[in-house]
Amino acid sequence: MTTDYQRCAELIAQADGLLVTAGAGIGVDSGLPDFRGPQGFWGAYPALGRARIAFEQIANPAAFAAKPRLAWGFYGHRLQLYRHTVPHAGFQILRRIGERLRHGAFVFTSNVDGQFQSAGFAEGQISECHGSIHHLQCLDACHDGIWPADDFDPELDEEQCLLTSEFPRCPRCRAMARPNILMFGDWGWRSERSDAQEGRLHTWLRQLARPLVIEVGAGTTIPTARRMGERLPGQMIRINPGEAQLPRNKGVSIADSGLAALRAIAACLV
Repeated sequence: MTTDYQRCAELIAQADGLLVTAGAGIGVDSGLPDFRGPQGFWGAYPALGRARIAFEQIANPAAFAAKPRLAWGFYGHRLQLYRHTVPHAGFQILRRIGERLRHGAFVFTSNVDGQFQSAGFAEGQISECHGSIHHLQCLDACHDGIWPADDFDPELDEEQCLLTSEFPRCPRCRAMARPNILMFGDWGWRSERSDAQEGRLHTWLRQLARPLVIEVGAGTTIPTARRMGERLPGQMIRINPGEAQLPRNKGVSIADSGLAALRAIAACLV
């Protein structure tokens, strides 16, 4: 294992830019829940477990039409949770690695939690391919606007997973707003914000001669971030306690938690 971490340090020394790709697993060390499998999801949201409502059913725009207080109970709880979660020290290690390289770092994440922004990564260097819970859009799609959720302070009955305060509203038509997140079965997601982020990412990538990808906590169930890193040329460091396998000759795989692995990598940097 020590040899693997030394090899990671060598790959960092050879790179001219760092792409951080991240899935839900990166947040576990910050205390965020793991939704992997029905039991993991229902353990975090027992009211949904009692009703036998799966993640795919509540993370769905149809839920906002059918059971709006339940849907916003789920997303309102997540919004407050993410607002109050402090990113673990591994985020700062990734920032410092990027600062060592000529073209710095860019983040590509399937997470909607805003943890990279909270950790101090520049807004213009983050691509959130599934959107952000910290932004809203009109549920009725009366216009193509996307706006910050800063003024929405949900009050909740956490035992029942229900929103008890007023719904967030579209500033134009006053219909209920929804998170600007790509959900399951979602044909109404406004992707303009994420599309602009992706455009900045590809502009940044074109200047790199020796890119390095460090992937943290990106699994195969929702493989968007995982595939992004595999498609790029250059080397890759994959950190995942259960799914660390890499394509042959692609780089280094580390079967450990994100924080533990990043601390061990940092200890090998000179």
